[in-house]
Amino acid sequence: MSKEVCLKIPVNPIVLGKLGSAHGIRGWLRVFSSTEYTEDIFEYQPWFIQRSGQWQQLELEGWKHHNQDIIIKIKHIDDRSAANSMTNCEIIVDSAQLPVLEGNEYYWKDLIGCQVITTKGYSLGFVQDLMETGSNDVLVIKANLKDAFGIKERLIPFLDEQVVKNVDLTTKIIEVDWDPGF
Repeated sequence: MSKEVCLKIPVNPIVLGKLGSAHGIRGWLRVFSSTEYTEDIFEYQPWFIQRSGQWQQLELEGWKHHNQDIIIKIKHIDDRSAANSMTNCEIIVDSAQLPVLEGNEYYWKDLIGCQVITTKGYSLGFVQDLMETGSNDVLVIKANLKDAFGIKERLIPFLDEQVVKNVDLTTKIIEVDWDPGF
């Protein structure tokens, strides 16, 4: 029986980072973290990747800083060739491991798919993605097909209280104070 069949795969998978290129000849890999603080990615274990449609659990031997990068050593990956075969794999964990947020804090994964409406009831479309800018996050809204203003995509700054008036994750509706023509 293969080891992968016995895995407890994530029920609600979420991507927390990505494996980068091999580092050196002993199987180390660069890691790109999507967590707020780069090193926080190590707080969430176990890590999973998907290769050829199969889940694989990663067991870390260690990690360290190297110049501006973080590099990791995965158990049983002992040479550059094996490490290179994992390049660009997304690091996945079960989202149940994420801490509960308080107040007006939201995980991006919870905002994607929400309908965005103006305070006057005009539907701007649905959140397709979010972007991080230096000053604030930005909602990427895919507009409705028959948008009265002919807009296909809107970028709306996620400025709590100033632009974003209400987020209701139960109904998946975000209310914004925004001109639909913009």
